[in-house]
Amino acid sequence: MIPKILVFAGSTRTGAYSGKTADCAQRELAVQGADVTRISLADYPLPLMNQDLEREEGIPENAYKLARLFAAHDALLVCTPEYNGSLPPLLKNTIDWVSRISKDGDRPLHPYSGKVVGLCSSSNGHFAGARCIIHLRAVLSHIGMEVVSPQVSVPNAGEAFDDNGDFKEERLRKGMTRLCGTVIEHARLLSRRVEP
Repeated sequence: MIPKILVFAGSTRTGAYSGKTADCAQRELAVQGADVTRISLADYPLPLMNQDLEREEGIPENAYKLARLFAAHDALLVCTPEYNGSLPPLLKNTIDWVSRISKDGDRPLHPYSGKVVGLCSSSNGHFAGARCIIHLRAVLSHIGMEVVSPQVSVPNAGEAFDDNGDFKEERLRKGMTRLCGTVIEHARLLSRRVEP
């Protein structure tokens, strides 16, 4: 079985370190034999999560599109920046909107429950987004995802990538190899993919 893995960053800023980290993850997953889909959350804009808005207008179509994508993959790999010691609002808002979905028409749709996910963080400081990734791990575990133990945290991210977009440090390269291998292994064991 070739696992299908969805990769995205929690920032849409031009040149975002989380985007560069996601690029590294995409390449490594492909090298290890996964069928990789890379998306940008910029292509799925969502209003700020608001239950009054949900009641009046329903769940936005872009949230359904993301939920279908999540469900159609065996695993996710999420790369996040750190904002003020925690998750960026774009990523948390995306997670919250998609969590509102349990059906797609008459068909049950569970984009998170039992889904394997690997995590990366990055920051231009020494702490490498470590505080954020702890929060993200807790949030994703709370909504029923199977978060793998290995993770990659990129410190001093402004200097972490070479001209080809690869990690300069062997430690980070090895960490990404291990993370991606673990995600693939768990995806094969725990696949709950829902075919579109």
